[in-house]
Amino acid sequence: MIAYLDTHVVVWLAEGKLEKLSKTALDAVNHFDLRVSPLVLFELQYLFEIERLMRPPAAILRQLESQLDVQQCDFSLVKITAVAMDEIWTRDPFDRLIVAHARANKYSPLISKDETIHKNYSKVIL
Repeated sequence: MIAYLDTHVVVWLAEGKLEKLSKTALDAVNHFDLRVSPLVLFELQYLFEIERLMRPPAAILRQLESQLDVQQCDFSLVKITAVAMDEIWTRDPFDRLIVAHARANKYSPLISKDETIHKNYSKVIL
């Protein structure tokens, strides 16, 4: 079974900040096939450009591929955006699309510590 990683979880894993994750989230990291939405990589690029990250997203993804076998998901962007149209609970385009990606792909779990996402997507692993 697959689980998606939210942007902040990708950063924490890459930086070795495992203490930021709950036991439930760490168990999920160790037992699920982990996927990252290309939209997470797009958000990471934005954070890199505004210098909130010091490494480009491709380097982060390569690290997580090597360490945890994290794979970029190639699920249909057409389907994701169709689902995102109904994610009206936030104005944050990244959150809308990342949640829509997990929801569109068989309501897959999403590992995230974001409380707003948790309130609006029942398959969040906190």
